[in-house]
Amino acid sequence: MRALQIDAPLVGPRIAALLRWAISFVFFAVSPAHAQENYIVTYSHEMEELGNLEIAAKNVTGSPKGGYAFFATALELEYGVKTWWTTELYLDGQTTAGQSTLFTGFRWENRVRPLLREHWINPVLYFEFENINGADKALLEVVGHDGRADFLGRNDRSEKKREAEFKLILSSNFKGWNVSENIIAEKNLTNAPWEFGYALGASRALALAASAKNCRLCRENFALAAEMYGGLGERHSFGLHDTSHYAGPVLTWNIPSGPSLRLSPNFGLNGNSHGFLMRFMVSYEIDQVLSKLRGR
Repeated sequence: MRALQIDAPLVGPRIAALLRWAISFVFFAVSPAHAQENYIVTYSHEMEELGNLEIAAKNVTGSPKGGYAFFATALELEYGVKTWWTTELYLDGQTTAGQSTLFTGFRWENRVRPLLREHWINPVLYFEFENINGADKALLEVVGHDGRADFLGRNDRSEKKREAEFKLILSSNFKGWNVSENIIAEKNLTNAPWEFGYALGASRALALAASAKNCRLCRENFALAAEMYGGLGERHSFGLHDTSHYAGPVLTWNIPSGPSLRLSPNFGLNGNSHGFLMRFMVSYEIDQVLSKLRGR
């Protein structure tokens, strides 16, 4: 196997080292499996299986008009605590051309599925605590009046953002398709008003039945999706005025006995948005991680 190469000048030495550590740990210490999730921004009702750990790097890169090119990553550790409860820790960082490479904070996410049996619409309740700073560029979602202008200034860690985020996730499966809708409400833990946003997605595997042969490029290992997401203003200015919105396809490749890869070019839909963002994600799901660490 060739040594893993990550271009440190492109992503910054600290983030590159963090990515190398996470990917090397999974490749050489454990045997991976796969989760059935085909989006990057939108959440479906799929939960992490009990006792399984997923390690993932969610990445986004862009070059805002009038600003500096950037690369941001969120290292994700997702664990299935119960069949109805999944918890995640995100570690965010970014590098901006001509400026600096920064660790920008952490997020602690929890998802609870109140109805475990499959229904026509499957709800999931989501809560996240964020402790990040003003230099964060992970763009895991868009709320309020977030837009391209937020990326034009120089990196500033002095602004602290301690926020609570809530989502109502609604998701349906039918005839091989998944359709998911996320309604987002976010509140800075100060006197700042509530901010709102949304994410929508539809996905389908290229083949629903497994082929007789074992191959990496078989159609059942690929899925196509489309996502749209954006802000819906604030409590006192709810609506589409002065908000940003994006849409784009997502290609997922679940490599047998290997990682899952997702690639998603995103296109801004109005003048407040970045013209183009490239999102890509690498993830590994580890079966029964605690048992393996104990040598069972």
